[in-house]
Amino acid sequence: MQANKKQLEILLIEYFRTCFSDFPKGMLVPSESPDFIVHFKNHHRLGIELTRLNPANAESISVLQSEQQKSEDNVVSISKTVFESQSAAKLFVKFLFSKKYTIEKQREMALAVRLSSVIRQKVNKMNCNSFFTIHLSRPELPVEIDKVLIINHPGMSMSVWERSNNLGVSVDVVDDIRSSIVKKDEKLRIYQKQRLNYYWLLIFTLIWQKRCKTIILIPGFSMYFFSTLSNQVFFNWFDTF
Repeated sequence: MQANKKQLEILLIEYFRTCFSDFPKGMLVPSESPDFIVHFKNHHRLGIELTRLNPANAESISVLQSEQQKSEDNVVSISKTVFESQSAAKLFVKFLFSKKYTIEKQREMALAVRLSSVIRQKVNKMNCNSFFTIHLSRPELPVEIDKVLIINHPGMSMSVWERSNNLGVSVDVVDDIRSSIVKKDEKLRIYQKQRLNYYWLLIFTLIWQKRCKTIILIPGFSMYFFSTLSNQVFFNWFDTF
């Protein structure tokens, strides 16, 4: 399980590098506590810790919404199974389902098979021995699906397919960010024993936005005055988060 977690972290950090043009040039090395260390030519080192934003303040949902999410999860699970029966590619795939259309139980299988086919056709055109991302939207997708994000990393030996916002939607993102920073600051005191020169905290969220976007929270200067021991905190959301 730990190996799978590290593979997913590698995929996420690579995706972040493609989003953040100012990512420092250096040798990025997977590590533990922190998750990554960037080695520079001047022998300085940057420690990067990744964390996924946990919506502790998640909004409550109705019974009907809960049932709909179960159907969405079934579609994702079946799509993954069908795809992997026909392809060896190990992918990170996230689905944003439409709020305008509901998924009938009897349509789950047909919808999943169609999604699997669309994804397979796109992936077959790519080189799976290299890092790549694919963004799908309508009219390529069925009306029940707004968007799909596909990420491939050649180092992946397992697949992650999931519904967007599968951890819930926060009603107080600021408080959730603050809680994440506090928890990681406690660990940062341990990281400092490695005598790294800089420390970054990268927070990924599941909120779906129009495009990949990164907010840099400079301690003492952000509008919410987050206090942290890290040199910089990055709040990053994906096309699917």
